[in-house]
Amino acid sequence: MNARASLAFQEHTMHDPSGQLERRARRRAGMKLGWYIHAAVYVLVNCFLAMVSAASGGHWAVFPALGWGLGLAIHGVVVFIAAGGGGLQDRLVERERRKLRASEEPW
Repeated sequence: MNARASLAFQEHTMHDPSGQLERRARRRAGMKLGWYIHAAVYVLVNCFLAMVSAASGGHWAVFPALGWGLGLAIHGVVVFIAAGGGGLQDRLVERERRKLRASEEPW
């Protein structure tokens, strides 16, 4: 661990000795990474299916793309909106966290 990461971790543990915040952050980052992997596989597989469909003279690849696309969209809503992974909520939570920490300080 480099010095900057070590300092950030020490500062983080002062405010969150139980590590709950770290666990939540890792879980949310894992959820986002899972969606990005899902999206990459979606693009690769559907490009392959489109090539096979075009080579066979059909246009059937649109159906799996639409069905899977719906699943990918729902996955994105769950990860980025419903589970609180959106940037807006992160900023609002961080703002409230700063206010609460400032109100706890004696000066």
